[in-house]
Amino acid sequence: MVYKIFITSIILASFIQIAESQTELFQFGEVLPLNSSLDLQPIEKETISWFNVNTTPATWRLEDSILICSGDPIGVVRSQRHFENYILHVEWKHMEAGGNSGMFMWSNAEPGKNRLPDGVEVQMLELDWVEINTKDGVRPPIAYVHGELFGVGGVETLPDNPRGRRSKSIENRCKPKGEWNTYDVVCVDGVIKLSVNGKFVNGIAQSSQRKGYMCLESEGAEIHFKNLTVIELPSGNTMK
Repeated sequence: MVYKIFITSIILASFIQIAESQTELFQFGEVLPLNSSLDLQPIEKETISWFNVNTTPATWRLEDSILICSGDPIGVVRSQRHFENYILHVEWKHMEAGGNSGMFMWSNAEPGKNRLPDGVEVQMLELDWVEINTKDGVRPPIAYVHGELFGVGGVETLPDNPRGRRSKSIENRCKPKGEWNTYDVVCVDGVIKLSVNGKFVNGIAQSSQRKGYMCLESEGAEIHFKNLTVIELPSGNTMK
């Protein structure tokens, strides 16, 4: 009897987890068709709904137009649909020294062993991360905190500015905690270019995955997001 109750509990827990992972948590940001963004047609905006993957409803909250992520637990939410070619504008600021977060482009939104999904990660780190993670006098590369791009979860990319398999920004432009940073991310046919605070400084090419969800990351520290806008571009050479 105890064994049956144990098995039943596991099955129920699995069903609850699946149900939670399919739950819409909030609406944040908007999608603009290319013609609307160029004023060639009447503006038709699509509000982006975000679905839980492996966080909790308490992880995220909206205050006015600002999305606040508590950082707990580690995990992601995903957009309600796939995106292929697009321009992403997003503003973000960390609230804690050494805070870690980011966004994933072209993701399947299926968590791996580290609770994070595949795709191309657009890193968002607070500047003190380098000092906090200095060990035995060895300081991590400053490139960590200025918008690195890299494939994760089996996604392969060719870095513009190699630091191993990652691509580092050619200029250090991110601002510290409490200050807003602006990322403009252009994603087209396996190529991603990143502008940090008004200048293009990083990129990858030949991504093995070129279509998927966008994911917002919760990774241990409070981070705020605002003014998330996607301009959707025509489709192209989609490998996956």
